[in-house]
Amino acid sequence: MDSNAPPQNGFLKSLSKDDFEAIRPHLRTAKLSQGQVLQDLGDPINQVFFPHDCVLSRMLELDSGNSVDVSLIGPDSLLGALAAAGVPAAKSGAVAVLPGITSIIDTDRLRKVAEQSPTLTKILARHGQAVLARAQQAVSCKTLHSVEARLARWLLELRDLSGSDRFMLTPELIAQMIGARSNSIAIVAHTLEQQGCITCGGGRVEITDANRLAEAACTCYAVIKTQHEQLLRDVGRSLECREIAH
Repeated sequence: MDSNAPPQNGFLKSLSKDDFEAIRPHLRTAKLSQGQVLQDLGDPINQVFFPHDCVLSRMLELDSGNSVDVSLIGPDSLLGALAAAGVPAAKSGAVAVLPGITSIIDTDRLRKVAEQSPTLTKILARHGQAVLARAQQAVSCKTLHSVEARLARWLLELRDLSGSDRFMLTPELIAQMIGARSNSIAIVAHTLEQQGCITCGGGRVEITDANRLAEAACTCYAVIKTQHEQLLRDVGRSLECREIAH
């Protein structure tokens, strides 16, 4: 990572100067392609990713043998918070949903820095707790809600994290993310298109009416959005308290 360049990831920006300077020399940047596997299911988490403009997915293996996205990670968070905080990871994998640039650090290196910094440890723990809450919500969502409602919810999450209404997404990738068959994705996407929520075709999806899409989404969207906003507020308050103390 360019030593003169400011951090582009929200988590890195939230760190104190001392904490950031402690990990900065160990950061490197990489360009991720869509669908790139960052971690196979069941493998140890050896790297932590801080997205700049990409969106990553943490995948969880279900009892059925299928996998499902349990946490989308955007430019305001990190992938690997639990591992960096020293918490054993479940059987999970990771993939790049939207391509772009990310900063990367070895998990062991970040863990060593965190061991010397209570503030960094606390922020990692909070992001890790948010991942666990999101995972529980996602597993329940797959059990309780229709494919149409899950697709609407997932597209809205992607919109919130990427800041865009337009995505290059194949039915196969979407199916993997929400735990559905690719042929059912085409059917429900057509239904959402008829409702005026999205347009799709040729591997492209565009949200044309976010309000209508929110009406089609399951209640999990509001829950996940509230949890995420609360995480950012909690981290922000901690930073303000630390600045006042100093």
